[in-house]
Amino acid sequence: MRSKLQKFFEFSRTLLPHETTWLLSHQHFDDKVKVAILEQVHANCHRLNDQDCQPFDDTIDKRKYSNLKHWIADRLSALDVDLHLAWILDTERKVLTDTVEPETEARLLHEIKTCRPTEFYFVKFYEMAQAYRHLLLIRMRYPEHEQVELFLQKNESAWQRSLRISDELHKATHDIVKQYAGDPTPSIQWEKRLTDLFYDETLDGWNRYMALVRLTFIYYNYRRFEPLLEKYEYFEQQLAQGNFYSKRILINYYGNRLLLHVKFREFEKAEYYGYLSIRVKNLDYVHYVNNLCAVLLRQKKYREALALLKNAQPESKKTPSFHNKIGFVSLYVQCLNHLGQYLAAENYAETYLRAYPKEIFQHRWHLFFTGYLESLFGQRKFDRLLKVCTKYRLLERDAAYLDKPYYLPVLRWYYAVAALHTQRETLERLKASLAAFMPRHCPDLDKLSEIRELVHQIKNLEPSLGSFLEKLAQQAGWKW
Repeated sequence: MRSKLQKFFEFSRTLLPHETTWLLSHQHFDDKVKVAILEQVHANCHRLNDQDCQPFDDTIDKRKYSNLKHWIADRLSALDVDLHLAWILDTERKVLTDTVEPETEARLLHEIKTCRPTEFYFVKFYEMAQAYRHLLLIRMRYPEHEQVELFLQKNESAWQRSLRISDELHKATHDIVKQYAGDPTPSIQWEKRLTDLFYDETLDGWNRYMALVRLTFIYYNYRRFEPLLEKYEYFEQQLAQGNFYSKRILINYYGNRLLLHVKFREFEKAEYYGYLSIRVKNLDYVHYVNNLCAVLLRQKKYREALALLKNAQPESKKTPSFHNKIGFVSLYVQCLNHLGQYLAAENYAETYLRAYPKEIFQHRWHLFFTGYLESLFGQRKFDRLLKVCTKYRLLERDAAYLDKPYYLPVLRWYYAVAALHTQRETLERLKASLAAFMPRHCPDLDKLSEIRELVHQIKNLEPSLGSFLEKLAQQAGWKW
């Protein structure tokens, strides 16, 4: 890619397939060259790596690229519901502080004529119009006041309905989130109502989108992914038509598609959506990087995952979410372990453990220590491994995880190897503990593959223990 088109190329790489799909369907260029450039931008959008993109023709007048760049930015900005919300809130501030400029007021009056109850932030716009009518009446601007009053009267029932539905969604959220966090409270009773709201094309966009978010939680609660896929397919059609659009919502959609395709074991599709989700950096960037790296690890793309994590290190240090920070560190350690860089993995984990011990035990400690102990196991540092288990009471903490659907006794297995190898315990004394903490459910195929590798390593080091663990797995009904 030649440097004189580098800025346009970099701009084009921030665009997403649904954006360019919409742009192509709404362009009316007479200039066939501009259309060809836009089509090339669209084609490149689907390519995950820069090096796979078709280079732009640098013999074309550079002003065409510049004009097209401005056109794309303007059209997407006008469509972006989050930018519209920012304008609504800023205009409301100006109304309340009596600082509305003529150009802002002209746009406001125009939008009052065109606003419909189906708009994404209809409720906020309606409430801003309520404040605006006070400004108009006190200044005896009767024609404008009458226009605003008619808008409010015409849409009052729709506004009140949206408020009622928002309250209803909040009630549903209590049940849904409690169940997601492990409470036995059911949430499936909300499925039909939320589905009706999501598909209701007479309702404002914000409530419809919030209904989809809650449906996503419900379907994950009950592990029902087919109906969720059906709703995401409909949502994708809406996005392609320019509905519900903002860069934030689109990126979040890609992130959710990754998670959904993982559930169907469609890892190539999950990877595709994962790379789209990190094309633009936002507040959730580290979260999306973590999810993509987890997919790459499942596919044994260890170097690719590590390169991605290294590139995201500055953002991982700045994110306020320790859930994402610790997930990031754990994945980084896993990558190093898989590449045989056990000492580097140990040092990375220990540095973080010294800095944030409290936060680690508040967020994802089991994931963190699985990688950390693996780094010690890989170096045969069994004394150190036992000290870590004892110092942080890992086996006691691990016991609380036994009933979790994703629980695997890997920490106990590492401890058992270290205890046997250092002659702190005998196999006979360990057997009862290992059997008691053997989960009855079969791990998924990827976890099962990892466990087989671990048992193979253990068997090479401690044959009697490895054979015993194989027997336990078979007794538990694992597809060994």
